[in-house]
Parts: sequence; structure tokens; C-alpha cells
Amino acid sequence: MKISLPINKYFVPGLGLLFLLFSCRTTKPVQYLQGPIDTAALSRINLPEPRIRIGDLIGITVYSDNPDATAIFNQQMNTSLSTTATSGTATSGAGAQSMPGYLVDDRGNIRFQLLGQLHVEGLTKADLEALLTEKLSGKYLSNPYFNIRFLNYRFTVLGEVAKQGVYTIPGERISILEALGMAGDIGLYGLKDSIMVVRETEGSRSIGYLDVSKPEVFESPYFYLQQNDVVIVKTNPKKPDISEATASRNLARAATITSILASISIILLRLFP
Repeated sequence: MKISLPINKYFVPGLGLLFLLFSCRTTKPVQYLQGPIDTAALSRINLPEPRIRIGDLIGITVYSDNPDATAIFNQQMNTSLSTTATSGTATSGAGAQSMPGYLVDDRGNIRFQLLGQLHVEGLTKADLEALLTEKLSGKYLSNPYFNIRFLNYRFTVLGEVAKQGVYTIPGERISILEALGMAGDIGLYGLKDSIMVVRETEGSRSIGYLDVSKPEVFESPYFYLQQNDVVIVKTNPKKPDISEATASRNLARAATITSILASISIILLRLFP
């Protein structure tokens, strides 16, 4: 007795569609700065100068008309075993050069050669240069001038990014877009319209929110990060948790196996009617 099974012509396409529905999840890439940008308005924004804070490491190089007299005020580069934290990792090695600098203590002071303690918290680089010029001119040096830098400018990126961590940069200014780039960009489930920036200034804490999908982000006082800022990229609440992701994968496997078995059955039925 010959047994023939009816095969609906929509059976195989239906299984294929089922497989696609459960095995594929479409995600949209992060879009930055959508919409027109008013470059004229942006050119009128005054960027704040970074101010010295407790815990900052300040590099000060002194110059004057008399190099011999100036030498006493300049720290020497030390060659020793050093450790530098960058991008959330630490590297060390013998013979590395450790950067000299003046550490701002918990009272906002540094100790400078011959001048003793100087209160520098809250000063800009221009303010500190004016203070040193006043203290050193005439009595110690003739026509002094200075090169002042922040040596430990760092920030932290947490949340839905590729590489969380503490980042140290050699410069003194970095934008939120550059910071996200260093952290490997926002993940597929990261919220780009409510990025949190936690900032502490002179003992007070403030929180700002940035929407990097809109050009208006350029106008925010939090667009440029400051020393020790913490950037937090929130996760979309629709992101599947581990159990949901596992269930989705298992369902996709089941759909794949079912599709394969159905295809084999159809082939066999056609070969052996």
C-alpha cells in the first residue's frame, strides 16, 4: 500500500520565514548629530578653561633670561620603574620615564621651589602663570615665563560601551564624542539620547545629560569633559536579559532543525512517492 502525504506549497517558505523571525534580531546603529548644524551659533560659544582641582598633577616648566638661575625651579625627568594607567589597563617596565609634576594636595596647595606652599585650587593655567610671575619676577628671575600643563587629565566611561574603563589623555580637553570613540563607541543597546555625565567641582556634584544624536549637544557645558568626569551610557530597557537571549537562541536552533528536517522529508517524499 502506497502512502502519500499532502505537501502544501507554502509549507517550506513558511518554515523559512519562521526561522528568519526567530533567529535574526534587527538592530539599528547609533546615529550621531542628526539634523542641521548651526555653525554660526556654535562659533559664539565660549569654551570654559579647565581649572586646577585637588588631586591634579601639574607640570610647570620655568624659563627666563638667565637659564642658570632658572634651572633650580625645573624638576628633572626621573628614569625608574613606573606604572601608567591608560584605557583601564596598566603597563609597566624598567627604564620608563616618570613624568615630574606638582600634586595638588587635599588643601588645594602645591609646594614650589623657594616659594613654599602656593594655593592653586580653582586657578586656570593663566591664573597660575600670573601668580608665579608675580612671585618670581625681580627677586629670583628676570622676565620669567612658563609652560603649564595638566599631566593626569583623566575621565571614566561606564555602561553600554565596548570598553569601559578609566582613560588618561596627554591633552587638556576632550569632547564627549572623542571619549565615546576611545571607549569603542556606544553599543547596539546603548541609549544615545540620555548619556549621563557626573562632575565634581569644588566639593559639589552636578549631573548633566547629553543627546549625541542631536547637534544641540555642542551647546552643552558637558560637551567637553573635565578632569575626573564620569560618563555613564545607559542601557535600553528593551535589551534582552541572559535568559531571554538563551531562549531566543534555543528557539532559533529548533527552527533551524525543523526547517532542515522538513526539507529532507520533502526530498524523500519526492524521490520515493
